Amino acid sequence: METITLNNNVEMPLLGFGTFQLAGQNCVDAVSTAIKNGYRLIDTAEAYENEEAVGQGIKASGIDRRDLFIVTKVNFKSYDNVRDAVLSSMHKLNTDYLDLVLLYWPFGNYYHAWHELERLYQEKRIRAIGVSNFEPDRLVDLISFNKVVPAVNQIETNVYCQRKSDRKWLAKYGVQQMAYAPLGQGKRNKMFSEPVIISLAKKYGKTPAQVLLRYFTQKKVIVIPRSTRIKHIQENIDIFDFTMTDKELQTVADIDKRQPLIGNPEDPSLVEMAMNW
Repeated sequence: METITLNNNVEMPLLGFGTFQLAGQNCVDAVSTAIKNGYRLIDTAEAYENEEAVGQGIKASGIDRRDLFIVTKVNFKSYDNVRDAVLSSMHKLNTDYLDLVLLYWPFGNYYHAWHELERLYQEKRIRAIGVSNFEPDRLVDLISFNKVVPAVNQIETNVYCQRKSDRKWLAKYGVQQMAYAPLGQGKRNKMFSEPVIISLAKKYGKTPAQVLLRYFTQKKVIVIPRSTRIKHIQENIDIFDFTMTDKELQTVADIDKRQPLIGNPEDPSLVEMAMNW
């Protein structure tokens, strides 16, 4: 497994297992299976309402907690009670520390929430803190008026939404890009049949999904694909035995449509809808 060093010198795996929309025993089994197949980064969130199942899956895997990198996110509706939310997440995940905690969306009182995350970080209850779905303007604002620079910004990222302009700002401030929906969450299925992706898959003896995931890990973007199928769980992590050329990377870069479909906090209709989540 390749890793990336965050801005506070914490090492984080470049590929992990996402748990969005996983629940109950399916979640337990998927997380356990993923860990047994080599995944060491597990991503969840308060809003997913599956932290307890994720914790059970971690326990069932038999892997030492210290060998894992556990990520969760504080829901924006909990921003006035961040400490309670984080401690609750720890309890559900059966751990006395978290590797990374993110603020989930730039809504509500996120300044207050960030200050509390900073305190939890200073208390060493959390190894790194960051944000999710923050556009560059909100990210720069947060950095400018606070002590700790976010280690990570988890944003929708896939080959049709590569976030090239965001990446420049992230690089400027030393914030690591983390991609959710790297395979499109079923909303970007045309990417699997793009001629350039099919061609690269044939050349390297890989699936289109493996090519798509490898593209981002070669770009040093953290990816967290999700699946409940053992075959796909195994395939998604089997991507570190080939390397695309710079020319090939550029051909993949060229299919970017620059259109987020899921995470766009600048869309007022999405923000309005989020208030009822």
